[in-house]
Amino acid sequence: MDKILDFIAKETDGKNYKSYKYCFESVDIPKMDYEDKRGIQVKKKGETDKSLTKTKSIKELADRISKNGTPLFKYFLDGSRRTYKVDDIAYGKRLYPIIAGQIGVAVCERTDKHTFKPVNLKNPLVISIPDTANAQTNIGNHDLFFNNLIKKLNEQGILERQKLKLSKILPYSSKALKDDKYEDRGIAKIQDEMIALEQKVVFELVKAKKLNDDSFLIKDGSLEYMKSGDAKELSVIKSNYDCVVGVSKAFNPEALSNDVKDISRRIAELKLYHRTPAFMYQTERIPDVKFAVWYLRIRSTLSPFDGILKIEKILVRDIQEEDGLDSDEIDLISANIINERNPVCYGKDDRWAKHLYPVHLTESYIKSKYLSDIHFINLF
Repeated sequence: MDKILDFIAKETDGKNYKSYKYCFESVDIPKMDYEDKRGIQVKKKGETDKSLTKTKSIKELADRISKNGTPLFKYFLDGSRRTYKVDDIAYGKRLYPIIAGQIGVAVCERTDKHTFKPVNLKNPLVISIPDTANAQTNIGNHDLFFNNLIKKLNEQGILERQKLKLSKILPYSSKALKDDKYEDRGIAKIQDEMIALEQKVVFELVKAKKLNDDSFLIKDGSLEYMKSGDAKELSVIKSNYDCVVGVSKAFNPEALSNDVKDISRRIAELKLYHRTPAFMYQTERIPDVKFAVWYLRIRSTLSPFDGILKIEKILVRDIQEEDGLDSDEIDLISANIINERNPVCYGKDDRWAKHLYPVHLTESYIKSKYLSDIHFINLF
């Protein structure tokens, strides 16, 4: 019985080469991968208290909530993907990489201090191949071709025996390279699929009426990942994120430097449990969406940026886009985030100083659902 790559080559009139297979995440050179995107422009102050020019302590409010209040955050969302180079395939005179991926998107819920459980998990297996695999790509039957191909793939014995399915084939552009790589195009397609699933689980929570003023969701990472669409679609997406806060561990301290004087120094010198003023900004990627962003120190560390989180919230209402996010809401969000920091994963993760424990648990849950790298690679 043919393996997956042999079957794809046969069905698409390509030639595969049995290339060396590996996981990108396990061989990549360590680097700082900022979640901030390029093209950020600070428009004005991002909160209603225009008199706030220095940092502000949130400790008293955090202590009061911890002692007498109810946590604001009930849901925790994380998304990740593992990507693999599984072969090379030739069409015409060019050789293209085949990129496979495991995607994990999960939401966990904390119903009380003793109960933390998963409420939504999406963990599809996907594969990204060049769009030229469809020899009739210009006839307009793109979706039909790849949908039929994935259906046939899932009927192959190697997948049926293990009760596994590939969710999608994600074709990437086979146009001549400029400053990028075909591998990057394939990985980007898998990343986009993960983003779409994150948006889907938020929509499902909203539809089930799980998110409200007393029940917020923390999304691990930046909210800048939203894609620009038509006005109606964008309005729906924005309204879905009314009770969602993005918390980034990996941020570029210079991201706002074009508009905010000495921003990196101001962030580095944040005192414990202090936050910066909020800034309102937009990005080139989604120019019709405005964000409020501020920085919060949750732990004291030797490194100046460890223990600091970048916090984002999409400005949903017209009054927010005009005046900024209510400063009392920013304080409430910040205080609750401070209270989420303990216990931590000391010694198990070099990001421990920035970890919020429920997010760490959600991430661990996702990783526990991945097939091992060896198992997954051997499918191909």
